[in-house]
Amino acid sequence: MTALELLERLNLLDENERIEAKSASEVGKSLLETVCAFANEPGLGGGWLLLGVAREELSLFPAYEVQGIEQPDKISADLASQATSVFNRPLRLEIQTESLNDQAVIAVFVPEAAPQDKPIFLKAQGLPRGAFRRIGSTDQRCTEDDLLLLYQGRQTESFDAGLLPDGTLDDFSPEAIEDYRQSRREANPDAEELRWNDHDLLQALGAIRLNEKGQWQPTVAGLLLFGKPVALRRSFPMTRVDYIRVPGREWVPDPERRFDSIELRDPLFRLIRRVQAAILDDLPKSFGLTEGDLQRQDSPVVPQRVIREAVVNALMHRSYRSHAPVQIIRYSNRLEIRNPGFSLKSPEHLGEPGSLPRNPKLAAALYDTRFAETKGSGVRVMREMCEQAGLAPPLFESDRSNDSFVIRLFFHHFLGAQDLAWLGQFKALQLTEAEARALVVAREAGALDNATWREINRVDTLTASHGLKKLRDAGLLQQNGKGSATWYQPTALMMGQDSNPDTLSSNPDTLSSNPDTLSSNPPGLSSNPDSASELARRALLNELQGELAARIGSLGKRGTPEDIQEVVVALCRYRSYRAEELAQLLARNIETVRQSYLRPLLRDGRIRMTRPEKPNDPEQAYRTVQGGEA
Repeated sequence: MTALELLERLNLLDENERIEAKSASEVGKSLLETVCAFANEPGLGGGWLLLGVAREELSLFPAYEVQGIEQPDKISADLASQATSVFNRPLRLEIQTESLNDQAVIAVFVPEAAPQDKPIFLKAQGLPRGAFRRIGSTDQRCTEDDLLLLYQGRQTESFDAGLLPDGTLDDFSPEAIEDYRQSRREANPDAEELRWNDHDLLQALGAIRLNEKGQWQPTVAGLLLFGKPVALRRSFPMTRVDYIRVPGREWVPDPERRFDSIELRDPLFRLIRRVQAAILDDLPKSFGLTEGDLQRQDSPVVPQRVIREAVVNALMHRSYRSHAPVQIIRYSNRLEIRNPGFSLKSPEHLGEPGSLPRNPKLAAALYDTRFAETKGSGVRVMREMCEQAGLAPPLFESDRSNDSFVIRLFFHHFLGAQDLAWLGQFKALQLTEAEARALVVAREAGALDNATWREINRVDTLTASHGLKKLRDAGLLQQNGKGSATWYQPTALMMGQDSNPDTLSSNPDTLSSNPDTLSSNPPGLSSNPDSASELARRALLNELQGELAARIGSLGKRGTPEDIQEVVVALCRYRSYRAEELAQLLARNIETVRQSYLRPLLRDGRIRMTRPEKPNDPEQAYRTVQGGEA
């Protein structure tokens, strides 16, 4: 690809998985990290760098300008030399100098490394800090799960194939093994393994392996699939599913009085059935009366198959290293399924054929029993089923920083009579169907970004950017963040809190510059808080992502010190917090927070002071210790 073609693609689609623009006055750390990410990313086929080009920061749409490189020969030679020396394996780059607008630029192609050579990493930093992956348009430092994925090309053992040090064959439940046999029999009555005894079956499924002493011992996958409840509680105390029912559309600051929660633990096949049943029993029902029938037929508003796929996805792909439960939060308008463990597959490729399972042994058992769809098709099935039911498409969010994955399923029929009546107030804007869809999703979810627009309307990045600009300029959306992290929230005008019809432009292309039409408060919050303290707590809760807020809400007044300490660690990983702020968030006395939570965590080296030289500083805050930071 030529430099001109790369520039045209950047201006059309912005930076993406395969193209990155850099001013590159020298070969620095950022440039080498991108080279590493392109070489590592599985299935990407490598990527392109365009050096001597930079983005115009003040432009809403992708707009890149040529800045040129003063010494292109020196930069090219330096990059080629470092690519062969700074990484654990030499990388051979394709480098060419071209002229754009009478200025020198450099186009660089970074080929994907061979599977047996991965992970590629910076030797000076070592693993895991020196290895990077290409996620969307960003270079992300590899986590332990990323490294395992990269090592799979070398047939490295996955976590679920590992042995349990304290496990014995007595930990297996005969009922759970029989449950698998029955499910396998229903999927394929002639399956050969149905004729094997239990020991051979467990061995074939990777549920048991020989340890160093030559004795058979359960694996992680074996216990999760077939373990007795007491064994599961002993080895995986937090590997459960929490079903939380919250009235309203937002997480409430005082959930102890306002939501119900149940905890579910079981071997995997039974757990999937129990979780699915708990959701279906609680979902709103729609009914129909087929011609000729005398009795109506009730069915869940979200198709049962969509629920099953979402539950199986959460339990099959979650990170079992994480000591956190899967959370299923049932709001009045949607269902959110949150599991620890970000998607190993790039969010932009969800629904495409092919799968990158975090737990291949568990995945194989679920595929064989048809609990899970064929590889890579589960997301596509959920989208198609929701569309056939007239529902909003499911939304998927993979968050690497918090190591979580979220599926949002909406209950109401998309662009039904109520939605059309609500959208009627904006008819002066002459909304397209895509814009109407986006407004409904923003109202239901409380936020919207380019990826969500693309997902619900099946359009490209540039088309989504045009639509977001129109709604922003009409005063219906408020823009937050910059670049690839840009997102939008509904304004007071959109949510009906601004009753002045003159604030709506009769011309959809007219810009609205009146800041009073924007709301600085997220929708759904009461404007009349009970006290200043409650107001401060709500403000702190609203900063958090849903999973963290849900964990705080589920603590209640009877949370154990250990559970609360884990929440404090999660909070201080999100940002630095003062003791007073933690006390407000946790609804605890500040001295209790200091003595029962902060002091033990400091002693164990799990958090640190931001101002260790002044322990009693009034602005003292606490931050979670990362990696080798201790």
